[in-house]
Amino acid sequence: MLLAVTALWVHGGGVQDLAAVGSGLTSLGRLTGLIASALLLAQVFLMARVPLVEQAWGQDRLTRVHRRVGFTSFTLMFAHLALITAGYAWDTPAGLWGTLVDFAVDYPGMLLAIAGTAALVMVVVTSFKAARARLRYESWHLIHLYGYLGAGLALPHQLWTGQEFLASPVATAFWWTLWAVTAGAVVVFRALLPLWCSARAGLRVQSVTAAGPHAVTVTVAGRGAHRLHARGGQFFQWRFLDGPGWTRAHPYSLSAAPDGRTLQFTAAVVGDGTGRLWDMRPGTRVLVEGPYGRMHDGVRTGRKALLMGAGIGITPMKALLESLPADAGEITVVHRVSDPDDPTLHADLLAAARTRGARYIRLEGRRRPGADSWLPASAGDVDDVTALRRICPDLAEHDVFVCGAPAWTDLVRQAARRGGVPAERIHDERFSF
Repeated sequence: MLLAVTALWVHGGGVQDLAAVGSGLTSLGRLTGLIASALLLAQVFLMARVPLVEQAWGQDRLTRVHRRVGFTSFTLMFAHLALITAGYAWDTPAGLWGTLVDFAVDYPGMLLAIAGTAALVMVVVTSFKAARARLRYESWHLIHLYGYLGAGLALPHQLWTGQEFLASPVATAFWWTLWAVTAGAVVVFRALLPLWCSARAGLRVQSVTAAGPHAVTVTVAGRGAHRLHARGGQFFQWRFLDGPGWTRAHPYSLSAAPDGRTLQFTAAVVGDGTGRLWDMRPGTRVLVEGPYGRMHDGVRTGRKALLMGAGIGITPMKALLESLPADAGEITVVHRVSDPDDPTLHADLLAAARTRGARYIRLEGRRRPGADSWLPASAGDVDDVTALRRICPDLAEHDVFVCGAPAWTDLVRQAARRGGVPAERIHDERFSF
């Protein structure tokens, strides 16, 4: 796609314009703007949750790529603004300030483009790790939706003032196709398909029970739950039609193997969205998007599996424990908890492990002070790789499923790789936004 964009710029005289300072700056500004636009559309498409793309990459990997593409597009967008302004200012006596005023007042679509840029700035600023840590998930999600607005407001600017957009029938067809495919993917896969699947499933809240002092388990049931084709280990985006705030979706992993009639998830109560779950009444209508994620039996490469979850990240591991085809002794579950008194899913995991003939290991306590380790301080001086090999002496023969906070997940992945597990046998999901 980026090669096609560059080729259209070359065909439109972009290289020849580099001969002079003013036209050269303007030409480079056009190129950076075109690439930024293409990457912006790619970024939106990546998170449109197109089933084929999501199944191949998984939401976790798509989110990381989406973030990198987004920051690159944002940087190029500002380079576009600076280069275009400098190029026009070089060739006009109005100067820099006069050129900026001329752009805003006399060029069609520029005010919309400025508004779109402001929306994208807000999205990018709140995407930095430090900013995300200070925001509630609900606030971050609402702000992030302005990315769609920012992309949409840029279109009139391209139509009315973009030389490459209308330079030739090929260029026009190329850009219209990119916009149409991206917009169509968002409408179909973020709106129409979830509504259709939710209508077929007919899900309603069946029960809400405490899973611990800070966790709640919700079970939903519907006549068409089997039509969602959910697998243990996957997650949905959930909306509950119980009043204000229902439009904001929340991602929760299944905490029990789907049985074709019900779906169950367990969530840590950490904000307004999860806090509402305590008061959910049976019979509440449920809308879902999904299932998503590659944490299921379909990605396994062998019979043996090591399931590792930290905190509430143990929820998909429980669903996997209940659903993975395996004989006795082929599944090992490691449950990492900071609070030894945390009962979340502990009894359920013990019962499921006994039923499946699996080993269940619970590692309790705070992390090692001053050390990057997935182990608690109570593990002593044993290193991360040795600990994994003690748990599974034939570690390299296992598929390793990991879910937890990003830093902990990375440490487990690194230890598994150093322990001889091939990269294609490590499957992870990170609880972050």
